[in-house]
Amino acid sequence: MTPRDEPGTDAGQWSGLGQLERDLILTDEDFGKIRQLIYQRAGIVLAEHKREMVYSRLAKRLRHHGMTRFSDYLARLAKQPDAREWEAFTNALTTNLTAFFREAHHFPLLAEHVRKVTGPVRVWSAAASTGEEPYSIAMTLHEALGSRVADARVVATDIDTEALARARAGIYPLEQVRKLEEERIRKFFQKGRGPHEGLARVRPEVASLVEFLPMNLLASTWPVKGPFDAIFCRNVMIYFDKQTQARILERFAPLLKPDGLLFAGHSENFSYISKVVRLRGQTVYTLA
Repeated sequence: MTPRDEPGTDAGQWSGLGQLERDLILTDEDFGKIRQLIYQRAGIVLAEHKREMVYSRLAKRLRHHGMTRFSDYLARLAKQPDAREWEAFTNALTTNLTAFFREAHHFPLLAEHVRKVTGPVRVWSAAASTGEEPYSIAMTLHEALGSRVADARVVATDIDTEALARARAGIYPLEQVRKLEEERIRKFFQKGRGPHEGLARVRPEVASLVEFLPMNLLASTWPVKGPFDAIFCRNVMIYFDKQTQARILERFAPLLKPDGLLFAGHSENFSYISKVVRLRGQTVYTLA
């Protein structure tokens, strides 16, 4: 029996779950302009099917300003090219999916590599997000270098300033941390008590190795200086077109030591993008 046939049911009062009520107006022209702006500012390519994501993420900014039309919000951005709202716009459309020791096969390779380095060790996390990757790198350096870790540094950059603020705090849900090995939890984290119950903080000796900097990979100048023993640029290139990917890889090359390692994400293949790097192993590259 369909709802239309049920006694006392007015089918006109029901709608599909996918037809969500909208209180904000996002036109095709607005969506196209947003796609253009985020590409120009961050190199992010938004596909057509990302319309719902754009609506949900930017809706908070419109409501914050008491607006109901995306066209009004875009007009505000256009009138204030240097306003802080551009930062909020970019933050809203940046994806931050990460975890401690994500793509775990990379970290033993990093440990093996840095043990052979005779001088200070420097590693760059180019898409640091909320900090799990650079802290995982710092923990790996502690395990691999022992007392030599005092001369090691991790530079962590990201375009999302809100994510970087969370990364600097180094505080995470305990459930997230409990996925790690017990020895690493004991050695590298402090468990929260009282008002911090259910949270864990990265220990100061790990956090002190990491320097967080806001950075746009599309910027004409970067606030980082090589050479680096390793560069992690994982799961960010997938948001760029091939031309942008190639340009970034060419800028990585002079910042990487001749024997340095470049780590990519599991769904990224740099071999077909640029001739400046060559595949060494599973999503790990060296200079060509």
